[in-house]
Amino acid sequence: MMATNVSSGRVINEMSVTGSPSTGMTPNDTGTPQGGIISPLLANIALSVLDNHFQRRWDALGHKQKRSKARRAGVEVCRLVRYADDFVVLVHGTREQTEALRGEVAEVLAPMGLRLSEAKTQVVHMNQGFDFLGFRIQRCLKRGTQDSWAVYTFPSKKALASIVGKVRDATRKNQARHLAGLLHRLNATVRGWCTYFRHAASKATFSYLTAFTWKRVYRWLRTRHPKTPVRELRRRFLPGWRPTEGTVQLYYAGETVVTRYRYRGERIPNPWNQTRAA
Repeated sequence: MMATNVSSGRVINEMSVTGSPSTGMTPNDTGTPQGGIISPLLANIALSVLDNHFQRRWDALGHKQKRSKARRAGVEVCRLVRYADDFVVLVHGTREQTEALRGEVAEVLAPMGLRLSEAKTQVVHMNQGFDFLGFRIQRCLKRGTQDSWAVYTFPSKKALASIVGKVRDATRKNQARHLAGLLHRLNATVRGWCTYFRHAASKATFSYLTAFTWKRVYRWLRTRHPKTPVRELRRRFLPGWRPTEGTVQLYYAGETVVTRYRYRGERIPNPWNQTRAA
């Protein structure tokens, strides 16, 4: 909304060079810090031109029947999905049309001083799939069918490698003095990760993460108590083979309830589309 009332380029330039209270409001010429809290706001202001561009293309196609007719005639039909500075353009058309659209996006962004990252920008078919916001989005055959296809979302390999790395780091020999402290740290990390991916097709991934985390905790116990027999370790720390100390138990990722997300599009409630009660 800010971009419709003010010059986006001017706002971004002024916000980038204005100092902060920590620097005594001294202007700087280095821009905003990577990952800073102002970055998403600046991205939304700058990329609003892209939102407007694709909205105009969508509106020009008319209602649903006209869009269907355009698709049958070979006209590319596209839709933008964006989160801050990450976006995907979904295209119904040929690869040549999609490549041309890629150049069109670059032209729209150029006046804002932005350019597409060559390393991160790809043109792929839905059957190949792509990664977006930590998810792997891909069209696959439904299990048990021969000709029924559906688009699935999975935790990406990069996202899984990230949580596996965090579990591995947390369960190194000298990272925790007591099992309860280790479990508190692991539970917060694993629970948060599972909460983010609980609306995807994640059950198999959660089961793998459960087994991996349990093995790492068990190895940590054997390392911390090298002279304690397994029977004693099980009595003290593994009742029912579940790592426990006091009232703290290891959270199993596989116990996360997976609820598949159902597309609701513009019907998702928000302050802009809710009608006020009379």
